[in-house]
Amino acid sequence: MDTSTAIVALLELSHQLGREDRSLAILGEGNTSTRIDENSFLVKASGSNLATLAPENVTECRFADLLALLEKKDLKDSEIDEALLASRVNPAAKKPSVEAIFHAWLLTLPGVNFVGHTHPIAVNSLLCSRWGQSFAEHRLFPDEIVCCGERSVYVPYTDPGLQLAAAIRRETMEFTQQHHQAPRVILLENHGLIALGSSAQAVSAATLMADKAARIFIGATSVNGGAAPRFLSDEQIARIAGRPDEHYRRQMLKL
Repeated sequence: MDTSTAIVALLELSHQLGREDRSLAILGEGNTSTRIDENSFLVKASGSNLATLAPENVTECRFADLLALLEKKDLKDSEIDEALLASRVNPAAKKPSVEAIFHAWLLTLPGVNFVGHTHPIAVNSLLCSRWGQSFAEHRLFPDEIVCCGERSVYVPYTDPGLQLAAAIRRETMEFTQQHHQAPRVILLENHGLIALGSSAQAVSAATLMADKAARIFIGATSVNGGAAPRFLSDEQIARIAGRPDEHYRRQMLKL
């Protein structure tokens, strides 16, 4: 993807995820990224706002500089900041988000061209409760499976930055080995949601559907006297995931 096309797509995704009425991110929360080629990617600059993101608040970074951090241990915060600044293709560009490290790694996964990280209120209500892991490991309705996959990666709370990027890599690799497919959604305990996709539309769809699922989960537990919702069975989930008409619908929706 050429840089100008990538910027337009990233800005559109960011504005969709940052819409105030959707309650997915406020102020400087959340970040987005997209791959340009095998050498570099674009990521939201630190402290900028998704809803009003402008081209000058998007920074192009080199994969190699950030991926190398994942092989190092006990780096000081100042050393990580220096590495983030050094990863910029244009030295005059703004500092990339500290979460650019996990964006860099996720964008190396097969078929992943866009990443969106948000803090949806409904999703975080579950991730800040005893229901977080259950929300990740179960599904409630068919469209949740279509847009978010058969289950999500769950990452226990980890300090944001390099430690979180390493935890996301570890849990995602374990998930992929166990389920033989990359995830569409990663849930971060007491933190937020990451959606992955081949297109900006896929990231937006997964984020919005996860938010809807969280709202339904909360409503179901409420009317169920605080007990777990009625989840779909593994057999029902596999059936939806494997239906030819659902595969066709994913293609039409660019999921």
